[in-house]
Amino acid sequence: MSLTRITAPVTGRLRSLPIALAALVLLLALPACGQENPRTHAETEGPYLDVGNLQYQVQISRLLNPEDQEDRAYFVGVENAEDLGGDENWFSVWIRAWNRTDRRQPAAHEFEIEDTTGKHYEPVEIGPENVFAYRPAFVPSGATLPAVDSVAEQGPIGGMLLLFKVTNDSLANRPLVLHIKSPNAAEPHEAEIDLDV
Repeated sequence: MSLTRITAPVTGRLRSLPIALAALVLLLALPACGQENPRTHAETEGPYLDVGNLQYQVQISRLLNPEDQEDRAYFVGVENAEDLGGDENWFSVWIRAWNRTDRRQPAAHEFEIEDTTGKHYEPVEIGPENVFAYRPAFVPSGATLPAVDSVAEQGPIGGMLLLFKVTNDSLANRPLVLHIKSPNAAEPHEAEIDLDV
């Protein structure tokens, strides 16, 4: 038996191996086509999460001080901002929403922070004169909230402000988890983000 007869069939099989592997990868990928796998939990700030028909991202979260020159503008429209209980702190969450669909979509209007003991906090009301405050609105297709070229989007953080009064105990009972609830009753998604406190 000659060497040529042995190697020719082997070489032919090697050439067809990449084709067979590509076909296998395609076959395994087919069941995933058309399925939605929304991402609804993040263990840190930054990833986009799916809630209803929008995607939300926490830009940053941090304590705020109304007496600090840098933070003062964020308290415009907040009644009695200096009037905190001895064990309370102002805690801010800065958020963005992105509409990747082909039609306008409503933004979430329900947010909540929860500590590890189950204590819940809702955002405080901020007056309309605050240009950084989160305001639920319809987000056009392909657009973001805050809108491009808005003061909030052009600001140092690039997000919209949710402001909470949080106790010292809750800051110790970390992680604090932000819950974002869908405005769509037909799509009751909720996302959870572990905040970097």
